[in-house]
Amino acid sequence: MAGVSSPPVPPPPAAATPARPTPAPSPTRSGEIRDTGTVRRDSVNAERWSAGGTVKVTGDVSVGHGQWDGTVAIGGKLTAGAARSHGTLEVGGPVEVTGSFVTSGSFHAGGPLHAGDADLRGDVHVTGAVSVDRALSVRGLLNAPSLTVGGFAFQGEAHVPGDVVGPSVSADFSRDSELGTVRASRVRLRAKGPSLVGKVMGREVTVTVQRVEADSVDLEGVNVQFVRAPEIVLGRDAHITEYEGTIVRRHPSSRVGFESRSPKPYGLRR
Repeated sequence: MAGVSSPPVPPPPAAATPARPTPAPSPTRSGEIRDTGTVRRDSVNAERWSAGGTVKVTGDVSVGHGQWDGTVAIGGKLTAGAARSHGTLEVGGPVEVTGSFVTSGSFHAGGPLHAGDADLRGDVHVTGAVSVDRALSVRGLLNAPSLTVGGFAFQGEAHVPGDVVGPSVSADFSRDSELGTVRASRVRLRAKGPSLVGKVMGREVTVTVQRVEADSVDLEGVNVQFVRAPEIVLGRDAHITEYEGTIVRRHPSSRVGFESRSPKPYGLRR
């Protein structure tokens, strides 16, 4: 007797792919928040937020206008139409300010910074790229990986290993500094000359720049590895290793070409 084959067992139905939840829209900014003393919040979303004292926000902050005096720590992202800080501002994530961003004291961002325009005074540390649509002015200490700006005016000490890009770059260095590549139509870089006591003690401000590309370059007291510009001005103690372009004016103390320099032994006077 021939065996009877069993009917094929149909495959189990495919599991339905769960629908992705639609992200909830960001809440509309409204109202005003005023904090004084010691305050802790999960997040802030308001049209205006002012704080005086010590404030810690563990999450994100989104405000139309922020005004802070004292110490403000934000764990997440800061988004604002305009913001002003006097004291200490610590942001764990990125900073996005569509309008004016002003700080004095200490400012640290754990991500990139973007602003319409910015005036930063004191100690500035940004771990991500800095981009400013219009003018960026910094006076003090600046640490950032790169700068893309509408214009850059600087006084103090800077450590920017990447690119500095903008229509114009003007910097006056008062302490040892390093820049990567500077690209702009107009570039002016000047290091503060040593005082009489500094000359006796062999102290001088050392500023090193990897590369400068511009239409016109004005250097004083800085060391640049390579310059490309139709017009190059070498002021007091300026040094360039290589260049493409025309040196239109040169101070007698300026130098061109490779140099091997080593720090002076401690206590040596000339």
